[in-house]
Amino acid sequence: MKFHLAINLERMTPETDMIAVRDHTLDMVRMADAAGFEIVWAAEHHALEMTIAPNPFQILTWWGEHAPNIRLGVGVVNAAYWHPINLAGEAAFLDLTSNGRLEFGIGSGAYQREFDRMKPGLDQRDSWRYMQEMLPVVQKLWAGDYAHDGEFWQFPTATSCPKPLQAQVPVWVAARAPITFDYAVEHGCNILSWPLTMPFSEAEAYRARLDASIERNGGRYDGSWAMMRHAAVYETEEDREGAIASVRGVLGQFGNLMMQKGEVINGFPEPVPLEELDGNVRVDPEMLEENLMFGRPEEVARKLRMYEQIGVDAFVYYASMGMDMAQQKRSLALFIDRVMPEFAQKELVDAG
Repeated sequence: MKFHLAINLERMTPETDMIAVRDHTLDMVRMADAAGFEIVWAAEHHALEMTIAPNPFQILTWWGEHAPNIRLGVGVVNAAYWHPINLAGEAAFLDLTSNGRLEFGIGSGAYQREFDRMKPGLDQRDSWRYMQEMLPVVQKLWAGDYAHDGEFWQFPTATSCPKPLQAQVPVWVAARAPITFDYAVEHGCNILSWPLTMPFSEAEAYRARLDASIERNGGRYDGSWAMMRHAAVYETEEDREGAIASVRGVLGQFGNLMMQKGEVINGFPEPVPLEELDGNVRVDPEMLEENLMFGRPEEVARKLRMYEQIGVDAFVYYASMGMDMAQQKRSLALFIDRVMPEFAQKELVDAG
């Protein structure tokens, strides 16, 4: 199993210093780079302090200058907010400046509030259509001159300037729904899945959807499947309680955005009372500890083996969950020192 890091520039309250957030984020990326993580992921979100990510290519260019080994994942760009020529050029420029480390992730977005501001009139549930038109157009622009006359974009002959260094840029699609799994498998894309706070059975359901998509594709699929979970590794009761309290706080703001309840004031979503959250947002402390990648090092390793057994190729350690910055570093250090070696040893045994 490979390991990835997903981290945001994150402010949960106006009192949090932006410079401290900036420096902390880079420290975490450097830790992951030194530990041999394969990919670091940067999101795209707008006008939200809990995920400060107006341009993932800019963030990844910055990280890539300070972390020379780790690959740079766009996790994920929202197709509906971009023009294909602009998107192709931005992505290719990152590949150029990073010496071919781009991992290109594309998706359909999450929050209707963002669409109401970035793409007024578009229902988030329809945005997959933009993604499915955008991806092949970007790939054709990377290849050379191309003219497009599609449903959402039309332009005369143009090309991506610059071109990517990689002859074949790895492409990732954020997938939860069967239609997106079908698209990813049919087009040979890698898949990113995130079960939110749902139980392990949700990951098993995604495995079933992936298997069904592969069967519909004639049994053909050679992509990778990555699973993202909020992660917190701890050894003390204080850190355990801090991790659970922090993720519950994030879920209150996340519930505002997903359920469109409450206001967003100067970029900070008003928390939805936890008793009002439902659906995919589970907030019971014991359930959160069991469902998420939370626990002492040996417990986290046990959970990871469950994902490995259903065919997950890479685990995405999602570090951003409102947790104290010092605790975030303690958690990542424990993961690196006490959890990852378990899987390195297994790979050596398997290879032998």
